[in-house]
Amino acid sequence: MKNACETIDALMRKQPAERMGLFDSPWEDTLEKWADRENYPRQESGKPMAAVDYFGFDMVSCGGWFDTMPLRGVHEVLRETQEWTVYRNGAGAVFKTWKHKSGTPEHIEFSMASREIWEKDYRPHLLDIDRGRIDVAGARKELQRRKKEGLWTFYGHLFIWEQLRCSLGDICMYESLALDPAWIHDFNRVYTDFFKTYYTMLIEEAGRPDGIWLYDDLGYNKGLICSPTMLADLFCPYYHELVEFFHGYDLPVVLHSCGGITEALPLIVECGFDGLNPMEVKAGCDVVRFAQEYGDKLTFIGGLDARVLESGDRDLIRREIIRILDGMRSLGARYIFGSDHSLSTIVRLADFRYAIEVFKEHGAY
Repeated sequence: MKNACETIDALMRKQPAERMGLFDSPWEDTLEKWADRENYPRQESGKPMAAVDYFGFDMVSCGGWFDTMPLRGVHEVLRETQEWTVYRNGAGAVFKTWKHKSGTPEHIEFSMASREIWEKDYRPHLLDIDRGRIDVAGARKELQRRKKEGLWTFYGHLFIWEQLRCSLGDICMYESLALDPAWIHDFNRVYTDFFKTYYTMLIEEAGRPDGIWLYDDLGYNKGLICSPTMLADLFCPYYHELVEFFHGYDLPVVLHSCGGITEALPLIVECGFDGLNPMEVKAGCDVVRFAQEYGDKLTFIGGLDARVLESGDRDLIRREIIRILDGMRSLGARYIFGSDHSLSTIVRLADFRYAIEVFKEHGAY
């Protein structure tokens, strides 16, 4: 029987596997709720036990989340209450975040409102190497620990779409996609080089993981956030370049993109991604349908409607899991079981544990 790392590696590299994989990502709020109400264990520090350890997931993040802001280390608190914090980041953007619940930060204001401001105040800071941006020692320690446990390890980060959003804000970004594409190309060029520089340092000094995850939410509940033509022109060349960079280290690359990404699937394949996550059902995605067309190209991670888990209906949970597993098995598709989104506080621990039991009963090839 292959261990977790060998199983996931086989799935990622289009090789025969004895079983499907297992991976998911409960919110921190969800783990806290489970610890408070459903006897989920806590560590000595008081924090809930890591989900990968409790549930026996096959994959684990070991680093890669370096500081990507032009002005490193900037987190200027502007206003604060017991419930929320308003802060400015190192790209001059102001956000509001809540202290006791997960969620997307509220956009307040953005300083990087023109190409001139980008070029004068922010771009130069991304060109020089700053070793303080990465935690080589921490990544090395976590990578070595998890490799000894036999898990499939990965480094991950938000890439160019999310860097744009947290620097320009939605309105300026969307306008500039159409009105100043040269600025978008320059931004993406600078950040692609930036990522290659710091990932080279991380991989060569902290150690080589088993794969890479890139996080860019290209969709919303109705479809893609920009047209496929715009995505192909302004973003895909940089995705392809970075994927090829990681392939140079023999590392499979997973794209995490929430929302309705059906129209982007041909582009995702053309960019060379090896895996896709999470395939949101409520945004029109269907992992079995995707596998029918692209099962020879991609490993699929997720795809179980989180609302099924939130329902607490055990019969529904069992039926939907078996439907997906049987469908993927019949297609010979490479599949890693998980939800189509992070597990919210609505999901009960007992119901998610039940879902894993069903998966283990039916997850063999």
